[in-house]
Amino acid sequence: MQDDISGWSDWNQNFEGIEEISSPSELHGLLTGIVCVTEVPTRDEWLQILSTLDVPKLDDEALALLSEEAEDVSHALSDDDLDYLPMLPDDEHTLAERVQSLADWCAGVVLGFGLASGHIRADEQELIESLQDVASVEFDESDDDDEGEASYLELYEFVRLIPVSLSMGRKKVPVSESPLLQNFHSKMKQAIDASESNNVVEMFTPHRPS
Repeated sequence: MQDDISGWSDWNQNFEGIEEISSPSELHGLLTGIVCVTEVPTRDEWLQILSTLDVPKLDDEALALLSEEAEDVSHALSDDDLDYLPMLPDDEHTLAERVQSLADWCAGVVLGFGLASGHIRADEQELIESLQDVASVEFDESDDDDEGEASYLELYEFVRLIPVSLSMGRKKVPVSESPLLQNFHSKMKQAIDASESNNVVEMFTPHRPS
């Protein structure tokens, strides 16, 4: 899907410069992982979520874009048509860019889901591991050919609907009751248990190459 139709152009314009996030695709993955678990965050809740991740405060346009996309993603994840789509650059971009964006998106889903849920069920373990595996993919220049394109599309279709599976059967909790904002309020009170926080982060860390 073309960038101006998918929304990538707007996302890239508003979120590309955020140092704390690898790419707009990672932010979209983060958003997706969160709404797999929670109700759609309000504007103020997004501000708290981003603060938890040390992301600088967004301007009103960017915040509105984030909120609107969260509504759309939440609907797509619960739709029987299975039309959920990751926010990725179109095929006018190089294969290297698209592979990296897909890896970033997977990393974002893992992080968002982990921070919002705080734990995974046994039936979710394999799905999370699959996302972690794709998050660790590195592009090699020798892969920049038709076979590489085919491999990218195969990876894309493999992971695209994992968030639908993670969302399925979950009763969405209010954001205010999720571990993510419980951590936010604890952080504000300087009462986070460091060992528990580290365990959650380690459990849901994407398998990025060193």
